[in-house]
Amino acid sequence: MNYESFNKNTLEEEYIRLVFGLKLKQIRTDKNLSLFGLAKLTGLSKSYLNEIEKGKKYPKTDKIVILSEKLEVPYDHLVSLKLDKNLAPIGEILQSKILKEIPLDLFGIKENNLIDIIANAPAKVNAFISTIIKISQNYNLTRESFFLAALRSYQEAHNNYFEDIETKVTNFTKAYQINPKKPITSKDLEDILIEEYGYTIDSEELSKHQKLSELRNIYIPKNKTLLIYNDINEAQKTFIFAKELAYNYLQIENRLYTFPWIKFESFDEVLNNFIASYFAGALIIPKEDLIQKLTHLFSLKTWQPLQLHKIIRNYNCSNETFYQRLTNVLPKHFNIKNLFFLRFTHKEGSPVHRLSKELHITQQQSPHANRNNEHYCRRWIAIKTIQDLEKSEEKKSAHGIQISSYEDSQKEYLVLSAATADPFKDKINRSVSIGMLLSPHLKRKLHFFNEDTFTKQTVGITCETCAVQNCNERIAKPYILMKLSRNKEIEKTIENIIQSYM
Repeated sequence: MNYESFNKNTLEEEYIRLVFGLKLKQIRTDKNLSLFGLAKLTGLSKSYLNEIEKGKKYPKTDKIVILSEKLEVPYDHLVSLKLDKNLAPIGEILQSKILKEIPLDLFGIKENNLIDIIANAPAKVNAFISTIIKISQNYNLTRESFFLAALRSYQEAHNNYFEDIETKVTNFTKAYQINPKKPITSKDLEDILIEEYGYTIDSEELSKHQKLSELRNIYIPKNKTLLIYNDINEAQKTFIFAKELAYNYLQIENRLYTFPWIKFESFDEVLNNFIASYFAGALIIPKEDLIQKLTHLFSLKTWQPLQLHKIIRNYNCSNETFYQRLTNVLPKHFNIKNLFFLRFTHKEGSPVHRLSKELHITQQQSPHANRNNEHYCRRWIAIKTIQDLEKSEEKKSAHGIQISSYEDSQKEYLVLSAATADPFKDKINRSVSIGMLLSPHLKRKLHFFNEDTFTKQTVGITCETCAVQNCNERIAKPYILMKLSRNKEIEKTIENIIQSYM
């Protein structure tokens, strides 16, 4: 898989041509000249001028002199890279590191198409870019969150299924004689890392550094040493080794060196981290075996949660790895595409539950992040499982399933959730959930589905936007909803006053 960013020199050349074209088009329109009129005025062909305005060609010096004289614009102004204030945001976005770092071909955007879009409607594009900038400022959108949002959009655009990675996992298991019918152990993968790729595994050094207690591993490329924390469990160790094998087998060099990551230098590092994680999940939970087990589970006439837990335990993985793998397999092989994945984290005693990871397949489903200073609905099973975990004595794990009926959209989801304590952060708990839109198709697929089998909860998104009455779980007033209601009343009163004078 080869996803390379824009070539820097090419982008700068395109930028120079585009700026000239934008200026020429702006000057021409300000003088109420058509392309035909400009061609007649300058003696240059209409098609040639059109290509200049679209940023496809940069005129030679003698042609710039003609344009300068006929349009009565200083030569230096035409060739300057400085844009007028109303077009300045376009210049900023074209020269920004973000545009250079994100490989737009991931989203099917060709370089020439982008240039055409901007050149054909500079004012509208400028307004759009300005809007995006203002939104990002209001939501404190960082470079990090921008890249993660771009990655999530990329996953969603492909229904989070990547056949080329799946094929490479299959080839890997054949090449190294890994039996996909048996659970993979960390020892299986450690042997390959050491024997095939010359790794040194050190499980002592990282544990000596108290400040690094939240890290699972650090990779040192100079001598191919992998430092792993000595207290990680078998599933975590297996996943770490599987990711390292992905980096090597797929020959990925531009990568992150810690897990979880501390910082990144480029979008490619974020993308490659996802590719390696996808490979690891597909290796630990083989596709064909999972499809077979899910087909059997879905064919059951009654809901049997123990059967689901049996499937999870059959693989050497965490709940999160399993739920993430479901988002690969369900859309592709069961045509269950309207689904979401959520991961919440919670510090014991805090009123805040943080949505730290989300994914929406096919369409933006009801629960989503970016709720500034609002409180997520306590009726969500994702939060209830965390609460159940914190109430339990052993605090090992908690599981739940419910039908969530969204009060604001009338959509219903069958949501499964599992919660565990974070092994690296004191008094921090987390839950992972997968929700499937209750459509006729889903009900036909899940033979065990029966409305009476599962608890149904009317839920909102946040307390501040929720209209559910007499909610015992509410911890904040619906002030956003109340404000909207007041505005509607004011609007209605104004309309009545206007009508009374007509």
